[in-house]
Amino acid sequence: MVGSSSTKQGLSSWIGAATATRTTVEFDKNGAVSGGDSPHIPTTIQMSILGFGERAISAAGAAVLSAILVNPLDVAKTRLQAQAAGVPYDSLCNLGHLNSNTVLTGVKYNSSGTRAVLGAEPTCSPECFQYKGTLDVFYKVIRQEGFTRLWRGTNASLTLAIPSVAIYLPLYDIFRNSMEEYTLRNIPIATPYVPLVAGSLARSIACITCYPVELARTRMQAFKDTKNGVKPPGVWKTLVGVVSPVNTMQTYRLLWTGLGAQLARDVPFSAICWSTLEPVRRKLLGMAGDEASVTTVFGANFSAGFVAGILAASATCPLDVARTRRQIENDPERALRMTTRQTLVEIWRDGGFKGFFAGVGPRVARAGPSVGIVVSFYEVVKYCLSHRHMHRQSEGADL
Repeated sequence: MVGSSSTKQGLSSWIGAATATRTTVEFDKNGAVSGGDSPHIPTTIQMSILGFGERAISAAGAAVLSAILVNPLDVAKTRLQAQAAGVPYDSLCNLGHLNSNTVLTGVKYNSSGTRAVLGAEPTCSPECFQYKGTLDVFYKVIRQEGFTRLWRGTNASLTLAIPSVAIYLPLYDIFRNSMEEYTLRNIPIATPYVPLVAGSLARSIACITCYPVELARTRMQAFKDTKNGVKPPGVWKTLVGVVSPVNTMQTYRLLWTGLGAQLARDVPFSAICWSTLEPVRRKLLGMAGDEASVTTVFGANFSAGFVAGILAASATCPLDVARTRRQIENDPERALRMTTRQTLVEIWRDGGFKGFFAGVGPRVARAGPSVGIVVSFYEVVKYCLSHRHMHRQSEGADL
């Protein structure tokens, strides 16, 4: 028979997965929970009773919430990076014969600032064609394209985030728990590096699997709408537009244009993120002790994720700039030839050291809350599911 003290002990053991001291938790034949400090078999509650499907659902829910909330910052980051790469954000602003929301690509302002290429007299300065920062992107996108354009690519973000995060976080859990079990038994000195390796492996698999949708999302966010009042292309039409110029089997390689740059960005990002997040989370949860609640789990994970996201985003910004530049390349042949190293050299040539950090403001502002939201939501749902499973086990033992 399991009383409240056993349930409390079980919840403490669930938190033990994220604290410095690992606690073994097992159910005996009668459903009772036994626990104790063990350096050998670090089996946790969520590893024992939560399946991959439950974790995937938890992760997908977290991804949806994050994608919707931070998409405007993602749009701002992509626009700033694309502008640095030479994508023209030309607008005729308030020309007398055109609607102020009309956007014509390829119409550039003369350096003299006196006349547009089409010969019409402009009523705004050349500065209205340039984004100066995150808030300036927000202002000009809302004014020139409409408020809803800040959520441009959200459907692609959701299409990407749901499978990507649903693969990424459960795989990270599985890899981390398996590797920690092995290292604690055989190579204790390597245990602190497990989050780095597990995060890198899980992110690589998720990235390769879902990359074409990532490509579509970036292109949807980077380019302005060319026809006023016409619904812009969605994910499928964007991908068709990528592959249609080349009619060979090599065409489908274009769907993975920039994958090298994406991996070069995401693998270090995950390594830095998890290497920072795990010790911070363990410290915060350790301070809560056995009295941890849903609020504590949420707060510890959000805080750790926020800090880890900011650090990882700052460190990998140059690789993110390179990834964006490769993904928005319109020349199919050049896109196939480009390498990440060549792209980085090109960025240095065009913008110097500053060019490597184009869009760093919105990238960092996005990454902190995004990682915090995803990790905290995911862990809270796992916590609740674990509590529910344990409650059922307790009821079964009472019968």
